[in-house]
Amino acid sequence: MTQVPLTNLIAPSFYDIHHALKEDRYTHYWLKGGRGSTKSSFISIEIILGMMRDPDANAVALRKVKENLRESVYEQLLWAIDVLGVSHLWHDSVSPMSLTYMPTGQKIIFRGADKPKKVKSSKLRRGYIKYVWYEEIDEFAPGDIRTINQTFLRGGPTFTVLYSFNPPQSQRNWVNGEVTEKRADRLVHHSTYETVPREWLGEQFIIEAEHLKKTKPAAYDHEYLGEVTGTGGEVFTNLAFREITDEEIKIFDQIRRGVDFGYGKDPFHYGVMHFDKTRRRLFIFHELQKLQLSNRKAVEHIKAENKSNRQVIADSAEPKSIAEMKECGIRIKGAKKGPDSVDYGIKFLQDLEEIIIDGERCPNTKREFYGYELDPDGNGGFKAGYPDRDNHSIDTARYALEDDMKKPKSTSKNRVVGVPAAAQIPSW
Repeated sequence: MTQVPLTNLIAPSFYDIHHALKEDRYTHYWLKGGRGSTKSSFISIEIILGMMRDPDANAVALRKVKENLRESVYEQLLWAIDVLGVSHLWHDSVSPMSLTYMPTGQKIIFRGADKPKKVKSSKLRRGYIKYVWYEEIDEFAPGDIRTINQTFLRGGPTFTVLYSFNPPQSQRNWVNGEVTEKRADRLVHHSTYETVPREWLGEQFIIEAEHLKKTKPAAYDHEYLGEVTGTGGEVFTNLAFREITDEEIKIFDQIRRGVDFGYGKDPFHYGVMHFDKTRRRLFIFHELQKLQLSNRKAVEHIKAENKSNRQVIADSAEPKSIAEMKECGIRIKGAKKGPDSVDYGIKFLQDLEEIIIDGERCPNTKREFYGYELDPDGNGGFKAGYPDRDNHSIDTARYALEDDMKKPKSTSKNRVVGVPAAAQIPSW
C-alpha cells in the first residue's frame, strides 16, 4: 500500500473516531454535521482502509434512492481509493455497480433502499459484510434501517455501521431524536467546516459560508453548522434529556401521577413526575405506554409503582375506566377539563424553566415531547391549535399537574387587551 499521511486526508475532528474504528470500539457510528465537514470523505477512507487491513471484511453502501448511488457513495469511494494511492489494487464496475479489492476478491456493493425488504446481500467470494454505510440517513425510515441491518449484520465477529447526514431543520424528524438516544455500542459525532483546513475547501466555499452567516444567520447555523434550528413550529423549547438517578428520585417530594386512557388506536399512558415549584422544573422519570392494555393490567402496574397509593389524575373522558380503577383500590380522579384546558395546560408546560426527561426510563415521553410541533398551513405559517396526535405523555403531564396550575378565573381583569384568554400565561 502506498504510504499516504492520514493527516493529509482526515480532518482533525475525526482523529478520535479513526482510532475507535481501528479498534472496533463501537458498532454504530452516527456522523452528523454541516456542509463541508468532510464526514463522507472520512467514511469512504475508513472503509477502504478497513477492508485492506481485514481480508474478511466486505462493505455495502446505501442510499434511499438507487439512482443517487453513482453520483454519491460510488464516486466518493472511488475518490478515497485514488487519494490513498491504491487505484491499481481496485477494480471498479458500474454494471453491476461494485468495487473489488483484487488481491483478495473483497467487494463493496451498492444498494438502493426504495424497497427495504427486497434489499439483499450478494454472494461474497470470502468473508462477510463488516461495513454498512447509510449516506443521507435522514432519507430513510427507522423501519427501513432495522430491516436492512437484520439482512447484513450477521455471519461475522464485528460490524461497523456508519450513518452520515446533515441534521434536518425540524426537531420532529426522527433522526434528530435518534441521535439523542444513548447506547453502549453507539458513538455520535458532530463536525463542521470550521475544523477542516481551509485549503481543502477552497476560498470560494468560505466566502459563500461567511456571506450566508451575515445575511441569513439562521440558515447558516442549519446549513453550515448542522444545527437543528427548528421550523418555528416547535411547541417545547425547554426540554432537557438526561439520566434521572435513583438517588434523585429518592428525595423527590412533590410526585405527580397522571393517566391518559387508550386501548386500540391510541395507547394507554401512565406517567410519574416530580414538580419542583420553586425552580419551576419538571422531572419525568417513569412511564407505561402500551396499546390494548386492559384496565386490570394497568391497575397492577400502577399499584406496583405507586405503593403508597398517592393521588392519580386521569382523563375525565373515561368515567367508566376511572370507576373500575377506583373499585380496584386506586386513588384516582378525573381531570377538570374546560374549553381551553389543552391550550392552558400546554402553555403552563411551555412556561416552565425546564422539563427534564429521562430518555432511558421514558422513551415514549421523550419522543413525544421532542417531536411535538404545530402543523404547517402550507403558506409558510402554522395552523391554529395544537395537534391531537402523538401527545399521550403530554396530556398525562397536563392532567398530573392540574392542581399545580391554579388557573385564574376568566374575568376581564385577568385578560390582556388584544390577547385571547387561552393564550395568556398565568402570573406566579
